[in-house]
Amino acid sequence: MNPLLDLNSYGQSVWLDFIRREFIASGALKKLIDEDGLAGMTSNPAIFEKAMGGGNEYARGIRALKEKGLSATDLYETLAMEDIRAAADLFKPVFEATKGQDGFVSLEVSPYLARDTAGTVAEARRLWKDVARPNLMIKVPGTAEGLPAIEMLIAQDMNVNVTLLFSRTVYEQVAERYLAGLERRAAEGLDIDRISSVASFFVSRIDSAVDPLVPETLRGKTAIANAVLAYDSYKRIFSGTRWENLAVKGAKPQRLLWASTSTKNPAYRDVMYVEELIGRNTVNTLPPATLEAFREHGKPRASLEEDVAGARATLESVAKHVSLDEITAKLTEDGVKQFSEAFDKLLAAVEAARKAA
Repeated sequence: MNPLLDLNSYGQSVWLDFIRREFIASGALKKLIDEDGLAGMTSNPAIFEKAMGGGNEYARGIRALKEKGLSATDLYETLAMEDIRAAADLFKPVFEATKGQDGFVSLEVSPYLARDTAGTVAEARRLWKDVARPNLMIKVPGTAEGLPAIEMLIAQDMNVNVTLLFSRTVYEQVAERYLAGLERRAAEGLDIDRISSVASFFVSRIDSAVDPLVPETLRGKTAIANAVLAYDSYKRIFSGTRWENLAVKGAKPQRLLWASTSTKNPAYRDVMYVEELIGRNTVNTLPPATLEAFREHGKPRASLEEDVAGARATLESVAKHVSLDEITAKLTEDGVKQFSEAFDKLLAAVEAARKAA
């Protein structure tokens, strides 16, 4: 038995947090789709920086585009969108078989726009038009400025992956914006049954931040407890009269997607953030090493709802030592900064390659 395939029986989809041109062209991605039930793919500036900044994989594409006089930013976007389209085409059968539930490939707006609502919306529209694939998801950060952009993009019939979520409070605000965007469309008599969205809730980075500040008995427990309670919020938000009024018109719930699921502490089980977060209508996006580890020795079970009361008790204990709200706010700021720095490195690498071509 393949533990990755078993996750489907628990209602969880497996996506891959990785993209690379050779990985797509070699058939390796299609193999994961065919053999492991891979149902989607996520990317971010850091992933593209590693892909384009190392080796000569993109040299041919850069040489071909150099004569057009494109800037480093335009070069990156052109190459990235080629990869996104190629991956989206491979996932199209999944997209069609699941009726738009899975089969998505995510592309992030520039991290430079994380504090710019209008800029985020404008760039998202442009990327959506230029990629021109129905199974594209536009990634938008869950910053204060990103929240209104999420509602606007949903209202404009785009699929949105809300990224950099650490706080349950912010997650609930994101879900509210998703519902509001659907309601705006429904009020205008527009279709809402084609729209899909995920809320990317980050996991391991929370334990990395909290563990040094709490007793040993609480280490490695905060992130999972935080995610368990986020899922409890999800079940509450996507039920009741308000949701049912949208569901009857074909609306899909905005699924929670577990991100940052590789363990940073070598003392922890390498598939801990997979095994402990399995539940219906969720997604786990795994980096390649974690995906391979789970295929090899993962033990799936319906873990997400096993002990909600225990998760509350854990966070109550953590609150005696640290403010989780302060930590998650800082993690969001750090995440925006890290993606911006990765984007700086990415553009510098592309520019160097352009000059060398």
